[in-house]
Amino acid sequence: MSTKIHSLVEGHGLPMVVLLSPGQAGDSPMFGPLMAHLRVAQPVGRARTRPDLVRADKAYSSRAIRTHLRQRGIRAAIPEPSDQQGHRRRRGSRGGRPPAFDAEIYKGRNVVERRFCHLKQWRGLATRYDKLAITYRAAAVLNAVIAWTRHLSDMP
Repeated sequence: MSTKIHSLVEGHGLPMVVLLSPGQAGDSPMFGPLMAHLRVAQPVGRARTRPDLVRADKAYSSRAIRTHLRQRGIRAAIPEPSDQQGHRRRRGSRGGRPPAFDAEIYKGRNVVERRFCHLKQWRGLATRYDKLAITYRAAAVLNAVIAWTRHLSDMP
C-alpha cells in the first residue's frame, strides 16, 4: 500500500508538522489533523496553535476548511476553483459572496511547493526502501530536522 506525506510549512519553507495518509487519500481531509498538530513554542506563555495566514492550493478550497479558518480568525490565501465559482454563480444571491483572495500573498506559496519537491527528491524518501509507514514518517521527520538544522546554522 502506498503512503502520502502531508506537511505544514512555515514562511521560510521549513516543515512544522509531518503526517502520513494512505496514498489514494485526498489532500483536503488532512487539513484538520495537520492544524490540530500545529504547536509553536513561545518564549513565554502557551504554545501558539493559530497561524496568522494559511496559503494553500485549490485542493483546500472547501466550505468546511474556509469556515474553520474564519472561526479561528485565520486569513486564507486559497484560490477558488472554477467549478465552485460556477456553482456559486448559478445559485445567485443564495450562493453568497466570493471568498476573499489576495494574489500577492498567494505568490509566496511557491515556498511550500519547493519544500515538497525537496522532500520528494530526498534520496531517503524517493527510493522508498522503507516498508513500514512509521519508518517512512521517521525519514520525513529526519528530513525536517536536517532542514531546520541547516536553517539555524545559516543564521547570523
